[in-house]
Amino acid sequence: MKNWARRDSSIAWLFLAPSVAGFALFYLIPFGMGVFNSFADRTASGGYSVGLHHYRELIAGESFRKAAANTFTFSLISVPLLLVLSLGVALLLNQKLYARQWLRTAYVLPLVVPVASIVLVWQIVFDWNGALNAWLSGFGWTRIDWMKSEAARNVILVMYVWKNIGYNVILFLAGLQQIPKDYYETARIEGAGRLRQFRSITLVYLTSTTFFVTLMSIINSFKVFRETYLIAGPYPHDSIYMLQHYMNNMFLSLDIQKMSAASTLMVGAILIIVLGLFGVERRYRRFME
Repeated sequence: MKNWARRDSSIAWLFLAPSVAGFALFYLIPFGMGVFNSFADRTASGGYSVGLHHYRELIAGESFRKAAANTFTFSLISVPLLLVLSLGVALLLNQKLYARQWLRTAYVLPLVVPVASIVLVWQIVFDWNGALNAWLSGFGWTRIDWMKSEAARNVILVMYVWKNIGYNVILFLAGLQQIPKDYYETARIEGAGRLRQFRSITLVYLTSTTFFVTLMSIINSFKVFRETYLIAGPYPHDSIYMLQHYMNNMFLSLDIQKMSAASTLMVGAILIIVLGLFGVERRYRRFME
């Protein structure tokens, strides 16, 4: 039995080897080099350690603080909003509705549309001479320069929700369909209302799904840079100047040390958030047990 398990494990590692090698080559090793560079005076060989000098400069810089504040503010607003909307849509699509299959397909479409096409559509809508301003002018309202005012954050927020809600809806639908219908029937017989059923049955059995959806939503909120960069450029309005903008600009100016320090801090912050979520989920499971 031990020989069979050892042989099976060897075969599994053999199939995993290409993926592990690619992940190490293109992710782990470059990240390790970036962490090393964040503590060195230069990236070339022969450089010496400067300790936390780059991190102190980074935190003291106004641009970095603004980018970090915007990034975490965006995540703090967008993730709960996305969770509530996606769960509400999933609950709606889980009912017997007319054209339910078509609605499910419609929510999945943003996942398969290329980012460049998405940005082109949003530019047509929110440009100074775009469709939305044309409608506003038709009703006698003043045009708004959406991407060069405080409204830019709302535009990116709507784009983020629109692009990611379909993926979350699929996950929530899968979780909802795993809940036995007998539990709801028993709860109705015992006099439990819809709110009590939702709180005591639906939310409880969606714990694992909600945890995973929250985790993916947080990670995706840190990846909104692509759409923001394509629609607003490398130096957007202050309200949507994200950490990725800062790191991209540091790379263009060849300030590799600050870029590496910023990326290390960003990964550290995401890791702390993820570990915190794991801790909350573990405590919640123990409480439910």
